[in-house]
Amino acid sequence: MATGRGEPMSIESLTYAELAGRLGSSPEAARSLARRLRLPRKPGNDGKVRITIDLDEIQYKPLPARSPGGQRADIDALNARIARLQAELASFEVEKLCLEASAAGHRADFERERCDTLMAETLILSKVAMSAREKAARLEGAMCAREVRPWWRRFVAAGDKRRPASAAQTASVRGRGPAYLRVPGVPVRI
Repeated sequence: MATGRGEPMSIESLTYAELAGRLGSSPEAARSLARRLRLPRKPGNDGKVRITIDLDEIQYKPLPARSPGGQRADIDALNARIARLQAELASFEVEKLCLEASAAGHRADFERERCDTLMAETLILSKVAMSAREKAARLEGAMCAREVRPWWRRFVAAGDKRRPASAAQTASVRGRGPAYLRVPGVPVRI
């Protein structure tokens, strides 16, 4: 076959092993290259797969073979790095546990302070509630006492507050009942 310029094309039909020999690689690398370049494949009469290929168009450069000694140095360096990282991880785990213990202590201190503050506030509020209950009971007693008295006693008791009582009148009334019933000059029966 000839191209448009008059040069013959170098198209060949090769097996994977023959292609690997020409490229200087393994048969697996030749099979991978054929798949990657999507080269046409046909089964041969001998049962082997043949690839139709133009070797001039392929720009294949096999990688240099690695020496086993070079890999050993890399493996040793990586193992040393792994050991350092594991030691660092262990120190971080210990530090994490110490911080968690410290945080738990601080949390307990905070809860204790909060409990003390709430207890103090509760005691203050209970005192305020107790004094409010006492005041409400006192006011309720005064209200009941005012409602029980007839109107004229309320009037006389109000007038009694306006003018001061003499010491003799106060002494004669003392001890004879509640204060709202004390009227100067009026004997009280209980």
